[in-house]
Amino acid sequence: MLLENKTRVLLVLPAGILDRARVFVGRAAATLKLPVSLQIVLRALIEEGLRRPDNGLLANVESQVYAVRRARSLARRGGGARNGRRTSRK
Repeated sequence: MLLENKTRVLLVLPAGILDRARVFVGRAAATLKLPVSLQIVLRALIEEGLRRPDNGLLANVESQVYAVRRARSLARRGGGARNGRRTSRK
C-alpha cells in the first residue's frame, strides 16, 4: 500500500492548518520516538478522514467548496475589472 502506486499532488493549505499538522508531527515524533515527516502525517490524516462516516466529511467538503467559490468570485470582481469593464486575456 505504501509506495506501490505513487501520484504527485499539489496541496494548498491555509497556514493555520499546516501549523497544526506540524505540531502533530512533533507530538508524533516525540511519542513514537521515530522520525515522522509532514508528508507521513498528511497521508495518515487523509486516509483516516476517508474511513470515517461521510456525513461530517461531506459537511466539511461543502464548506470548503463555498469558501473556494467565494474567493474566486471576489478575485474575478476585484482583479479583472478596469473602468467598469472586464478585460480578456489572450
